[in-house]
Amino acid sequence: MTGHPLRIRTVADADWPQVAALEADAYAGSSLTEGQAALESRGRISPGTCFVLDLDGRIAGYVLALPYPMFRYPDLSRPEELTFHTRNLHLHDIVVAGPLRGRGLGLRLLRHLTEVAATRRYERISLVAIDGMEGFWRAHGYRPHPEVHVPPGYGTNAVYMSTGVHASRALEGEEAG
Repeated sequence: MTGHPLRIRTVADADWPQVAALEADAYAGSSLTEGQAALESRGRISPGTCFVLDLDGRIAGYVLALPYPMFRYPDLSRPEELTFHTRNLHLHDIVVAGPLRGRGLGLRLLRHLTEVAATRRYERISLVAIDGMEGFWRAHGYRPHPEVHVPPGYGTNAVYMSTGVHASRALEGEEAG
């Protein structure tokens, strides 16, 4: 990656086809693919908390997060229609292009989102851990809420999790040191 301009920026209208292609590739063969219209609807709800990883003019990853009440999550079968006023930011999706995985880019997107969440005074970040990723999220300060039922559309063994924004920032500071 040396020599390649890499930056995290907000999602532009022209980015959505590439975001949708990354999502389709990441979740191929699962019930998790939402399609461009649903992804765009989530981005419109909270454009200030949705970002792309721009690698030399190409979209190499993205993170979509939107305000959502604790213990609730988007319905994968339909576009988003409501805007919630809450201090909980729901990390709906984070994807890095297959060839670039394992290089810390997803963590870079997560750190950026956490900083933005703190700046915007969110108190918590929630998510639904899928495909056995609960351990990864635990390592980054997220805790499971087994009492929250996650529908089958999120896949088997999906787990609702959350963390305090300040707890997440403290953990990141420890890793950086």
